[in-house]
Amino acid sequence: NGSGMHCNMSLFNEEGNTFYDADSESGLSDTAYKFIAGLLHHAKAYTAICNPIINSYKRLVPGYEAPVYIAWSTQNRSPLIRIPASRGLSTRVELRSVDPSTNPYLALSTLLAAGLDGIASDIELPAPIDRNIYIMDAEDREANGIYDLPKNLAEAVEELKNNPLILDALGDHISRSFIEAKEIEIATYISQVTDWEINQYLRAY
Repeated sequence: NGSGMHCNMSLFNEEGNTFYDADSESGLSDTAYKFIAGLLHHAKAYTAICNPIINSYKRLVPGYEAPVYIAWSTQNRSPLIRIPASRGLSTRVELRSVDPSTNPYLALSTLLAAGLDGIASDIELPAPIDRNIYIMDAEDREANGIYDLPKNLAEAVEELKNNPLILDALGDHISRSFIEAKEIEIATYISQVTDWEINQYLRAY
């Protein structure tokens, strides 16, 4: 299943946890919903930061416990974002895609930027997906507005390059250096011939 580093987030002010609303049916506030919307909206771009090595994407594949679909829920564990049952001061949002190869300072910077943009830009939150996404077919996922995370590091870096908000959260120097380093890493990787390729193709071709 791979090693995950789920990130749990909440926002506090002088009055307490802003994600909690005792008067709402779910116990979640409008602030929490907007924060979740921001995380979903920018998910493809911050994946390069939160899953920054080639091997990260051996974990982010369908059928295992790590999420590969951009969705949220309070009731199941297959979406990207899960809302743990605790409420009150413990009300929080859990992002499940992050893995331990990330730089935690960069990961938290980009995740907070994404969530706060959801609040500042009033991004609309899609409906929660309270079904097992892994048993939904492609047409069903599309009908429910569920899209995939990048399938590999190259796709993730391209998404990062096209997201000004996440680039700005990193700063010019770090974003340029990170992208350059990852493009070198990708180019080095794709030039390798693996044992799998030898075993799969050598006798066939």
